Parts: sequence; structure tokens; C-alpha cells
Amino acid sequence: MKFKGLVVLLLIVPAVWFAGQGALSVLAAGKAAVAAETWSDDEDDAGLCIEEKKVIALFKRCSPSVVFITNKAQRRVSLFSRNVTEIAQGMGSGFVWDRQGHVVTNSHVILGASSISVTLADGSEWEAKLVGYEPDKDLAVLKIDAPGSKLVPIAVGKSAGLEVGQTVLAIGNPFGLDHTLTKGIISAKGRQIQSWTGRAITDVIQTDAAINPGNSGGPLLDSKGRLIGVSTALKSTSGSNAGIGFAVPADTVNSIVPYLIRYGRVITPEDMGIELLSDSDANRFGLKGAVILRVAGNSVADRTGLEGIYLDRRRQIVVGDIIVGLDDKKVFTGEDLSDALKDYKPGDTVEFLVKRGRGQFRKKITLVKRD
Repeated sequence: MKFKGLVVLLLIVPAVWFAGQGALSVLAAGKAAVAAETWSDDEDDAGLCIEEKKVIALFKRCSPSVVFITNKAQRRVSLFSRNVTEIAQGMGSGFVWDRQGHVVTNSHVILGASSISVTLADGSEWEAKLVGYEPDKDLAVLKIDAPGSKLVPIAVGKSAGLEVGQTVLAIGNPFGLDHTLTKGIISAKGRQIQSWTGRAITDVIQTDAAINPGNSGGPLLDSKGRLIGVSTALKSTSGSNAGIGFAVPADTVNSIVPYLIRYGRVITPEDMGIELLSDSDANRFGLKGAVILRVAGNSVADRTGLEGIYLDRRRQIVVGDIIVGLDDKKVFTGEDLSDALKDYKPGDTVEFLVKRGRGQFRKKITLVKRD
């Protein structure tokens, strides 16, 4: 019996061992198949994951729309010479708006320029002329005579509906050598920053995607490569961007750029000869509406009979006229008035609802375009 039991044991042990090895082989093969499937889904032979490949493809598709802008100014050759020469005084980025050669950038990029050049993605350089600009929104439109085959217009999206936390990408061409890409998220919406004119730019997008001075005027894109803002790099008190970037929202860009292309400039209260009290000062004195600070002599507003703040005989400050309505729109601040005027063009006649003292009256004014 002992001998038979030993024989049975010797026969069973190898069988179990071989069965175990087979099971291990099957398990190993299964793990290898899962690993191979995971690798093929998330990475390629270069070790790039799907998300990285999407970003690379987006950059390759959108970067041809981004241009390099050089701002040149005339300078004397020497103190005692009457000869002048042009030198580069600034640079920035921009992007192609349409195949007619319109290029969008920041207005501070072309500030003080005697001439402007635009370098396309293929390296060709073109002289640009200024079509129009809106300094209060830090936007400008240039035009180059490049053939349409060289121009790749940007895909314009919407800024309404953006969410904090969604991915954004900023493309620039800061030195005309090659394009740069930074990636981040929307850190905040509805921010307010000050333009170089001192006026507030509202509804600004804040992002942690690095926006350096040379990237000013370049596009801020969503994850599908659509324009959601124009990057604006303004000087900070620390001299660095400190991980914060700002962009003028696409909805503002899309409303202003076509207007600039057609008329060259957005109508402002100043075009009518009206200088407004700042909204912060108006709030401090508890005044609601667009408070007229002063009216320029012989201007449209002056000929219409509008009045600004003045001193009475006792040298006391008297508030003159406050614009509280424009056609069917209510006006609560000076910013409201400026925004409402963007719906009109030179030559349009508008009706202001004006508050003076305890009474109200209406005045019709024909809008003009300031030189």
C-alpha cells in the first residue's frame, strides 16, 4: 500500500506542477495583453499620451495663424544730424483674422509706431497699415497685402459660457524666430484690469498660462483651438507676471474688430466732446449714470446744450448733466454708456435721456467720428 501511495504521489505532483505553470503562463499572457492594450491606447512609440498628441496637433494646426509684429519708430541719427532712421521700439504677437489680410493685436503693441511690419509663419515679412484701434479695450486691427494663400485665419469661438478650470492654450511669436506655446487653465472670469489709457477693461479672462510681453496680442485658445481671448501682458508692480495672465474676451473682440475694419474706430463719449467723471468718483459721491465732467467747446455736445460740472457764484461744486439712458437702454455708469455706443456707427442719431437737477429731458445727438 505504501508503495502504491508513493507512485500515485509521484504521478500527481508533476501534473499539478505543469498545470500551475500553464495557469501562470495564461495569467502572464493576460497581463501582457492588458499592458499592450493600455500602451496602444495611451501612448505611442515615442511615449506620447493621447492628451499630449492632441495638444501637439492643435499647436501645429493653429500656429500658422499667429504672426510676429514689429513696431518701428523714427529716431535722429545723432543730436546734430537732421537725418532720421527707423529702429524697432517694440514687438509683440498677433493673429490673422481673415483672408483679406486683417491682423488683430493689442493696441499697446503698435503704440507710437511710425511703421509696422508683420512676419507670417512662413517667415515672409509684410508692411502693415493701421486700420483702426480701440485703446480702451487694448485692441488694434492691421492690414497687410499678403496673398490669401499665405493667410490662415484663426477660428473664432465665444467667451460666454467659459468655466473656471477649463484648459486654455496661449500661442505667441515673441521674437519672429518660432512660435511658443504655454498651457494652463482659466483661473477666474469677469476680472477687471486697467488699459494703458487708464480705462477699465471688464469681463477679462484670468489664466495661469504664462503670457510674456512678447506674447501680447496673441490668441488664447480653448482645447479645440478656438479663439476665446486676446492675450494682454501688462506691466506688474513686481516686474513679472507672477503666474497670472489676462486676455480680452472673444465676445468683446468679435464685437469690436468688425467695427474697426469697417469704420476705423469705435464711437466714444469723447467723440461727442464729452468727458465723463470716473465711475469710482461717481460712486464715491453717490451718483448714478454717466456723469458729465466737462464739455468741449464747439463740440456736438456743446452745441446740443449739455453741461458738465461747474462752480456756482458761491464757489460751490454743482453737478450738471447725468446721462441715464441711451435710446431704449438704461445707463447706470460711464462704462455702460461707452459699451452702449459700440452698437452705433458714425452718422447715427441717438437719443439721450439726461438728468439735470431734479428734472429729466431728452436730447438727440448725431454721432461723429473723431479724427
